[in-house]
Amino acid sequence: MLWSALIVASAPLIGGDAAFAQGPGGFTESATGNGLRPRLSAGEIQTFLPSRGRFTFPAPYGTTGVRLTNAGDCGGGGDCVNYVGYSYWRNINNHAGSDTMLVFLGMDRNRGGGGPTLFSYNKNSGETRNLGPIFSGDSPFGWSTGEGWYFSGSRQNALYVNDSTRLLRYDVVTKAMETVFDVREHLGGDRRIKQMHSSTDDKVHSATVQDANWNMVGCVAYNETTRRATYVASKGDYDECQIDKSGRWLLLKENVDGRDGEDNRIIDLQNGTEEVFYDRDGAAGHSDMGHGYLVAEDNMSSTPGAARVWQFGQDLRASGQGTMVYNLADWSASAGLGHVSHANARAGVPASQQMACNSSAERSNLPRVNEIVCFRLDGSRNVLVVAPNMTDLNAPGGGSDDYSKRPKGNVDPTGEYFIWTSNTGTNRNDAFIVRIPQSKLGVAGGAPAPSPSPAPSPTPAPAPAPAPTPAPAPAPAPTPVPTPSPAPIAGGSVSWMSLINVAEQNGGLVKTAGCDG
Repeated sequence: MLWSALIVASAPLIGGDAAFAQGPGGFTESATGNGLRPRLSAGEIQTFLPSRGRFTFPAPYGTTGVRLTNAGDCGGGGDCVNYVGYSYWRNINNHAGSDTMLVFLGMDRNRGGGGPTLFSYNKNSGETRNLGPIFSGDSPFGWSTGEGWYFSGSRQNALYVNDSTRLLRYDVVTKAMETVFDVREHLGGDRRIKQMHSSTDDKVHSATVQDANWNMVGCVAYNETTRRATYVASKGDYDECQIDKSGRWLLLKENVDGRDGEDNRIIDLQNGTEEVFYDRDGAAGHSDMGHGYLVAEDNMSSTPGAARVWQFGQDLRASGQGTMVYNLADWSASAGLGHVSHANARAGVPASQQMACNSSAERSNLPRVNEIVCFRLDGSRNVLVVAPNMTDLNAPGGGSDDYSKRPKGNVDPTGEYFIWTSNTGTNRNDAFIVRIPQSKLGVAGGAPAPSPSPAPSPTPAPAPAPAPTPAPAPAPAPTPVPTPSPAPIAGGSVSWMSLINVAEQNGGLVKTAGCDG
């Protein structure tokens, strides 16, 4: 069995079956209400936390939690656990059909950690183990923070990593590495990529494109089946892009018109059409995507912390669009809604039968902003309160700023578990998982069993020079000036979209209008 190769020694259970037997816990309430629980102090938190492993959150939550890390994972007990990357990147693998889940975390080597590190949790016994660094210290990947890395939605052991020019797929068990996409082969040797995303079936991928000076210039989507890349140039103040879980819809976040805040550009990769969704009309802030729809914060709503669902392929301003599925009870939350995660999105299941989860942290004790919550995507605004986040923004652990300390957690592919980091009111960060009693929301649960990972042609793990930390990039001009001569393309095929003052010719670009610059 696979796990016999990973878990080579037994360890006493902490929390044990007694915690597991107490049931799923959690409770529901309406987002329109003002439900408020007392915040737990650092002393209260320490009374129920084990050194590692399973435990039960105190009343009124009663959910099953898992502590993944402790001071022993950080050498001399320092603050080495990085926050989980973000709400739309999976730190937990697709463990459907397996007794054991795998988790990866960034553990800063400069603060006593081992770099990106693999953990395991046995869902039956509760055994929780640090399986060690994913890469050795002599690999440049071994010094990465792990931010922007994520587990595949369909392959059990596949972890996506990057080295500034390539999206790579790494099997955390066999250690085999394969190149999925090299931006230099499609857009030229001076291009870089970051902020990668992949469809659930691992066939379509997206990434933000940077130039040689690390300026963000647009977005690329790559189809593994056709081996074609589609490049979309930035039109304004660019932020990021993301492919939806189906692999058809590409979302770019940038201020296109220079008004209000960040707008959305939605590209249909099937037919090449584009729709611009302006901030004043409800464009997404913090968001995640399902199969053909968007779950996002609407910062222009008259309701505080409003989360809405928009269906792609329809007029985003039409009646019936933007169904409100969650909201806050107070305008005082400095981070607004928080960070939405819908990494559990299921193909073939209507959004109305699914849920998303949210996490945030505030200094003020406001309804639900200091808790892990999940909510239905059907407009009922039924909320499942899962666990306290245990984060104190005034405590030193977890980083020097509020963004670093906030959970930004993500839900796993099955929708059964949520992972985040918390300083628990102390001087160091730790990682936690909570089991989500999703049946209490009456939503479709579970994920399809992961497909076996194809055996790639083993290649040596790449050893690129670590990417330098760039200076903050200036905002790109709303109308970038194209190069005056044809832009050659390196090997590979590419589709050009949103062309300005240029035309496609023989696979490249030629200038057709504009100034002489």
